[in-house]
Amino acid sequence: MAFPIVGIVIGVIIGYISPYTFPSWASQYVAIAILACADTVLGGLVAIMEKKFHMGVFITGFFTNAILSAALVWLGNQLSIDISIAAVVVFGSRMFQNFANIRRFILNKHEKNDNI
Repeated sequence: MAFPIVGIVIGVIIGYISPYTFPSWASQYVAIAILACADTVLGGLVAIMEKKFHMGVFITGFFTNAILSAALVWLGNQLSIDISIAAVVVFGSRMFQNFANIRRFILNKHEKNDNI
């Protein structure tokens, strides 16, 4: 459980001290890709808590979600349609659901599972 949290902290620190900045034309793609990656990380935390985590599924989901979401934003820009709104809604709702699952797991961790 500590490894994902440590990884997130290290990633934020590296991102903060890194001198690299994305060009303004890429900001929409990067923002949606980061949202997709954050959704994957939260899904990974839920899978760890449920003892269903598989590294291969996590890694492929992380990169394919980021690439697919950026590709959809690019396609939307080519068609003059703001698909990024749909991506924000989908990934945002999935993140809220993952947060809810994490919260339930933490709150119910020490309860007995009796059906009395």
